[in-house]
Amino acid sequence: MDYNANSAPEREKFNSGQILRCILPSLVGGFAFLCPVMYDGNLVIPITIAIKTVNAFIGGGLVYSAFAIIVLSGVFTLIGTYLKPGFIVNNPVLNNIFNTKWYWVILRVIGVVFCGMALFGVGPEFIISPDTGSFVLYELISGILTIGVIAGAMMPLLVEFGLMEFVGTFFGRFFKKLFRIPGRAAVDCVASWLGDTSVAVLLTNQQYESGYYNAREACTIATTFSAVSITFALVVIEQVGFLDMFFPFYGTVCLVGVACAIILPRIPPLSRKKDEYFVASTYEGEVYTAPGYNLPQWAFHQAVVKANNNGYTLKKYCKDWAANSLTMLCVLSPIIMAVGTTALIVAYYTPILEWLGLPFMPLLQLLQIPEAKAASTTMVAGFADMFIPSVIASGTISSPFTRFLVAVISITQLIFISENGSMILSTKIPVNLTDLFVIFLERTIVSVVIASIFIRFVLQIPLV
Repeated sequence: MDYNANSAPEREKFNSGQILRCILPSLVGGFAFLCPVMYDGNLVIPITIAIKTVNAFIGGGLVYSAFAIIVLSGVFTLIGTYLKPGFIVNNPVLNNIFNTKWYWVILRVIGVVFCGMALFGVGPEFIISPDTGSFVLYELISGILTIGVIAGAMMPLLVEFGLMEFVGTFFGRFFKKLFRIPGRAAVDCVASWLGDTSVAVLLTNQQYESGYYNAREACTIATTFSAVSITFALVVIEQVGFLDMFFPFYGTVCLVGVACAIILPRIPPLSRKKDEYFVASTYEGEVYTAPGYNLPQWAFHQAVVKANNNGYTLKKYCKDWAANSLTMLCVLSPIIMAVGTTALIVAYYTPILEWLGLPFMPLLQLLQIPEAKAASTTMVAGFADMFIPSVIASGTISSPFTRFLVAVISITQLIFISENGSMILSTKIPVNLTDLFVIFLERTIVSVVIASIFIRFVLQIPLV
């Protein structure tokens, strides 16, 4: 969007208080989410360090806290949905969380059951095994608790004091033209790339509910830019035995990821999402120029105006923190427990994902991928959990080329139900399970074609 000369605002001068109100919170939020530092030999963002530190301090108590929260979520959901007491329905935050649709009620109750089984080791092995329910409880849910509280506290500093406006002004035209999304989405991408996909999904949903993204943009960003962190990529590449080639590996991931981000928003189902906003908003989109300003000056102007017009007080900050954290803990945790466990049961205890991988055989054979049959079993397995394909590849595939390819695709597929897929489904972002699976398949096809060509002719990794 460009300003018309006749409607351009007069050049504003800001006092030191107005400038500091923008700069200080944005610096804290930007540092927490976007500035990589070395920690235990890995490149991570400070909020990740805070999460790991709190997790280590609480230790085993995290699992019991997770169980208590999931049980309370299930109980209050039943009460809020079917009894509708005043203290829930008259409170916008509690009503939004605990007064819900019948299918979310069922999933939260299933989450309670699965969580109890995994915690106390009671029930069928396929539910409580270290690969299914116990993995979700001990490895995913426990970490999400601290993510919810700490990210909930820091997110207002990132999004409410001008940093998103500053970034959006710089990247707006580029992102809009190339990816069909606002420039402010660059913050979502960097937050997930250096931190955690859960943080990025939360950030995207917050921006959608606040009226900064429309439905199509929110769906695109959540399914295209909520990438996994560098740390997880290191785990994947180590699993298939190529840790010494991490930078070529991650370069391939970035190349394929950009290609997917260009292609997928232009084809269904993302292209068919409506340009409708979740709430009525006065936000008119990113303004890229104004007479009398160069790009840095206008970006700074937009940021300071946002910071001083946001109406933020300490009371409002605490309310937003509580709402963000409560949503993360009581909505996402039981859903991830239910859906994540179910997805892993399907992956490990049934041949369904292997059958679904068979249609990829002709494409893999056309591209002359070594051990195509073994590779085909990994193609859809990543929809359950992103780590499963590399585990399968490390144990069943001997070709260095194919193992490297599977590792790349497992990252660029991006959507996996055990965590970020469940999170997306439990937010207000308007995508359903069918949408996610179709987008996953589209990403897989694009990834296989581009990655196999690049690995063969540029990286020249041996076929056998």
